[in-house]
Amino acid sequence: MTITDTRTLILASSSPRRQELIGALGLPYAIRVSDVDETTEPGLTPAQIVEELSARKAGAVYERCKEEGPADGIVIGSDTIVVLDGQVLGKPQDEEDAFRMLSSLQGRRHQVYSGVACFDLVTGERLTEHRVTEVYMNPLTEAQIRRYIASGEPMDKAGSYAIQGLGATMIDRIEGDYFNVVGLPLSLLSKLLERLGVAVI
Repeated sequence: MTITDTRTLILASSSPRRQELIGALGLPYAIRVSDVDETTEPGLTPAQIVEELSARKAGAVYERCKEEGPADGIVIGSDTIVVLDGQVLGKPQDEEDAFRMLSSLQGRRHQVYSGVACFDLVTGERLTEHRVTEVYMNPLTEAQIRRYIASGEPMDKAGSYAIQGLGATMIDRIEGDYFNVVGLPLSLLSKLLERLGVAVI
């Protein structure tokens, strides 16, 4: 297989955080929002959820690119969820939902799962994997949680916090890939890209 660093990475995401991370790789990239339904069948494991949604996002953009004519590049889909005691915590519906989530997470360990799907527009090869990071959150008072919610940061984040923002002050430590918690595990992504012939380093 020929290894190259010139193929375009097509990120199937509207997330500013994922866009910033994909840009950090120093490779040519484009953004194509997937706009897929993110509901999943009940009974799936957290790993199955993030892999299915990552592949669904990548697949939607892959099909659009194919319909538009001959295309080159790697379509990348990613999905991230927070899991506490086996229960998935998504994005909060409102401030009280955010308060409920943060109250349950404070002082405890939870897991963050991120899936990554890479679909090759030329060969049709599809790779999908996931990573898990253990996150330990500090004990928090109700006043601290309310102040954090008032910042507005939790409202579009899985689990109602952002480790790359003000939420970092609530985290005691992590075990695993930091970027997995941000939403795009760069180490895993680089390995998948290399399997498709794209060198990151």
